[in-house]
Amino acid sequence: MDYMDNIRNKLALLPDLPGCYLMKNDEGTIIYVGKAKVLKNRVRSYFTGSHNGKTQRLVANIVDFEYIVTSSNMEALILECNLIKKHMPRYNVLLKDDKTFPYLKITNETHPRLEVTRRVLKDKAKYFGPYPNSYAAQQTKKLLDRMYPLRKCGVMPKEVCLYYHMGQCLAPCEKEVPKSAYEEITQSISSFLNGGHDAVKKDLHKKMQEAAEELYFERAKELRDQIIHIDALMEKQKINTADTKDRDVFGYAVDKGWMCVQILYMRQGKMIQRHSSAFPFYGEAYSDFMSYVTQYYSDNPALPQEILLPDMLSDGAVKALTPETGTGAAVTGLQTAAGMLGSREMQAALEAEDRAEVAAPPQEQAEQEAAAEGTVDAAGGAAALQEWLGIKVLVPQRGLKKQMVGMACQNSRVALDEKFRLIERDEERTSGAASSLGQSLGLESLNRIEAFDNSNIQGTNPVSAMVVFIDGKPARKEYRKYKVRTVQGPDDYETMREVIRRRYERVLKENLPKPDLIVVDGGKGQISSAIDILQNELGLFIPVCGIVKDDKHRTAQLLVGDSAEPVSLARDSQEFYLLQRIQDEVHRFAITFHREQRGKSMVTSKLDSVPGIGEKRRKSLLKHFGSLKKIKEASVEDFRVLSIGEKLARQILDALKDEEPSL
Repeated sequence: MDYMDNIRNKLALLPDLPGCYLMKNDEGTIIYVGKAKVLKNRVRSYFTGSHNGKTQRLVANIVDFEYIVTSSNMEALILECNLIKKHMPRYNVLLKDDKTFPYLKITNETHPRLEVTRRVLKDKAKYFGPYPNSYAAQQTKKLLDRMYPLRKCGVMPKEVCLYYHMGQCLAPCEKEVPKSAYEEITQSISSFLNGGHDAVKKDLHKKMQEAAEELYFERAKELRDQIIHIDALMEKQKINTADTKDRDVFGYAVDKGWMCVQILYMRQGKMIQRHSSAFPFYGEAYSDFMSYVTQYYSDNPALPQEILLPDMLSDGAVKALTPETGTGAAVTGLQTAAGMLGSREMQAALEAEDRAEVAAPPQEQAEQEAAAEGTVDAAGGAAALQEWLGIKVLVPQRGLKKQMVGMACQNSRVALDEKFRLIERDEERTSGAASSLGQSLGLESLNRIEAFDNSNIQGTNPVSAMVVFIDGKPARKEYRKYKVRTVQGPDDYETMREVIRRRYERVLKENLPKPDLIVVDGGKGQISSAIDILQNELGLFIPVCGIVKDDKHRTAQLLVGDSAEPVSLARDSQEFYLLQRIQDEVHRFAITFHREQRGKSMVTSKLDSVPGIGEKRRKSLLKHFGSLKKIKEASVEDFRVLSIGEKLARQILDALKDEEPSL
């Protein structure tokens, strides 16, 4: 093939230098970006030998490639990160840096604020984090808002607000606040967020005792509550080390074409949070892991003092984990190791590790494999990251730091195993539930279920909806909505007849897949209506069942056939749970559609009923005022900008005023 000749010619010219390579598909789109210690070895490895399934998918789409030579591994690391951000290749690990993790930010303003943000800007503000989730960031901000009186408002108000009276704002809207006061608060928040919780608690204890001695009991109670909130925020910390360094500890595991990366956040020697990410990967495991780490730090303004990375795994998976070990075992192992040493001994051990290994050499087998393929090894990757970030990056080989990394890797393995077990369990349960339900109904197979529900309010805006479940799972692309055309008033039976007729006339006409079971929302009347249309008009003999709800609108019973015979299903069975899911899903879909139609009809009835208001003018009114409520509150003069005279404006206002509230 022409493109293979082109690739062979390019492979022969590849240099023995570090750099990045860009794989392209037949449309010229970049589908993968990688880095290499030796470009010639790494790029050739894609087109020689055998590959596993995930890499085969990538290689099968490659018809061309380009490469960029760099002078060092560090440049290759940074270049790869920038190319991934620019091209967003399909087969790369993609981390949306500033949108993935929330930060706490002290704004760079005359009167600064504390806020949670996902956007990291070069605005001279102070950023703290990242936090593994929004809840953790919001809870920390909530505590700091109580302790430090920075302004809370986005726009400066004209008078003091409740926060001032609660002692949580300095009221810069009315008072002159010196810059030194803000600097003191900012320094205190920085100290707290950098791990100085004990010093803050000690200071609060002192102030609480002073307030109590002076009989300011309400103030003492507020200070006591702040101490309780600090304790509550920090009580989830599991691991302590003797030194007070801020560390990010990374671990990873791979299985079935997926990678899980765990980050343990150690602040002031305490593990305060962790973050887990699972995603499919297509390249070499350690290279893609380093790509994740590089992207993570590319726009991270809050760097730790030290980063701990795992060594290369010869098979890309954590072998040490057994079914008997898990997250708890990993945590206990590190705590036990820490407990065997006194604080002085443990600190000395950590310092010895620092002196012994800045970026320790990888395992011999992994190093040989990396050299053969031209990939960046663990030591090279750590050294490049350290040079780029300007902070210590270690690949620990022994001691407590090795155990920290091991714990992160074991947690990665546990999270990945759990993900696969949940997927397998869900598939087994849903497909098994559909099969068991079919047996309960006397059906040979129950692959496709179509369910219907009607929705109206006192007969207005009647609609119906259909959802489809295949092998117990919703097939949302096959959902359908119906506006009821022929039925006037709240006639559920006739509505069901119309919708069943329209749906299965189309099934016959377009030769669409027929369901194994039709589910209607209701009892004997709805079932009979559906069967009458199917059998007597369309000649279709498809089983029909109805789901009856109790007085609390919960799934109560399954009725089958024209005689509406009840089918006994245990309430705690998977079959009953499947029916509940079907009923809830079709009801949700129908209600959502009905609300859309009702909202449109409300606007139409109130504005289009006014003589001189057509579709164009109605849209113009809503666009200008924003809502019916604002139109109703407008004056006659407000309509002149839309070229609406006084007479028509008064007609509009009178019509809206006289309109009865909708139910």
